[in-house]
Amino acid sequence: MPDDGGRFPLLPKMIATSLGVGFLPVAPGTWGALLAIVLWLPLYLWASPAAVVGITAAAVVFFGMAGVWASNISERYWGSDPVVACIDETVGQWLSLLPVVGVAICPWWQILLSLALFRFFDIVKPLGIRRMENIPGGAGMMADDILAGIYSALILLAINIIFYYGQPV
Repeated sequence: MPDDGGRFPLLPKMIATSLGVGFLPVAPGTWGALLAIVLWLPLYLWASPAAVVGITAAAVVFFGMAGVWASNISERYWGSDPVVACIDETVGQWLSLLPVVGVAICPWWQILLSLALFRFFDIVKPLGIRRMENIPGGAGMMADDILAGIYSALILLAINIIFYYGQPV
């Protein structure tokens, strides 16, 4: 049962809602994924591929753990798997962007494809993704989106292996 008697602490609220984008009125999960892209793009554009992969992977681990913590707290205030808690989409989208790094051609279409694939897997929840929601608390809130991000990344990686890696620049 949600706790309406206390004030939700700011730090876990900001983490759970991906800096507040979860409060936007329509499709908070999509906003959380778009925020991931907006935060990732400067890194992609200005850092080396190795730095992009390392920092993105570190962000996934750090915000994955912080997201479990903040999501557990959010359930106390907003009930089970509240729609405004979209840090899981932000982390899942970062995972799906990893194969875009190092592609020799302009990756803009791959960034859009990573968003489309991630949102597809997050919404439809095939291939065991729905079962991840059975994990209790914040871990379950995060797990389904992490798996959706992994599936999206695997598809993009396969596309890149088949069509791009090994091609002349």
